Amino acid sequence: MKHEQANKEIGSRGAEAHRSRGGREKSKKSNPQSPVPNLDNWLEIGKIVAPQGLSGELRVYPVSDFPERFEVAGKRWLLCSGDTEPQPIELLTGRYISNKNLYVIKLAGVENCDQAEALRGCKLMVLASDRPQLGEGEYHVLDLIGLEVFMQASGELVGTVVDIIPAGNDLLEVKLHPSFGTDKQQMTNDKAQSLSGSFLGSELCKRGQKTVLIPFVEAIAPVVDLKSNRIEITPPPGLLEINN
Repeated sequence: MKHEQANKEIGSRGAEAHRSRGGREKSKKSNPQSPVPNLDNWLEIGKIVAPQGLSGELRVYPVSDFPERFEVAGKRWLLCSGDTEPQPIELLTGRYISNKNLYVIKLAGVENCDQAEALRGCKLMVLASDRPQLGEGEYHVLDLIGLEVFMQASGELVGTVVDIIPAGNDLLEVKLHPSFGTDKQQMTNDKAQSLSGSFLGSELCKRGQKTVLIPFVEAIAPVVDLKSNRIEITPPPGLLEINN
């Protein structure tokens, strides 16, 4: 799945490619005395994690599956600590380091290691209106958050997608609907109560089995219908119980 963070992007389902991560963005905690930037119109594509060498190059951890975001020269934006809005900057060059899952980029005006170090922790952004066109079976994360998840065979409502967890195959984090698996839920709660004197029991009680993680691959989530606001799943036996 191709993706970019939240203001992030997303892509396709598949056993090898990410089925779809994208338009998702974790809300960030801010100093209440500092202005909070409005990022509704922006997508985060990466985070600067360190300088690369002495000539001002930067290592960027990508939260986008689109290589052109880091390899094709052009305007990008930086959001650094204390900024109220992203600031424009020119991307000059970029290359991928496959064994580290990092890009090394060169930005205009960043000429030495000290200038690069000053950008550590800054986020690389693009306009949300600049989302790339996706192919068949590819989705933006923002489009997946909030979809309802149903068992394909029975039509039973499982819950609602609340997040996408990046992994080898991305995972849908689904908040369970109160009516889903009521009997199994009660059995687990009873077991947790019986173990209440143990760490396991206390953790089960606290978590209350409210969310599950579902691999976002076509074999398990064969139907994604954005118009109908639904995903249909065919989980293997025990998957939803194991998650909890």
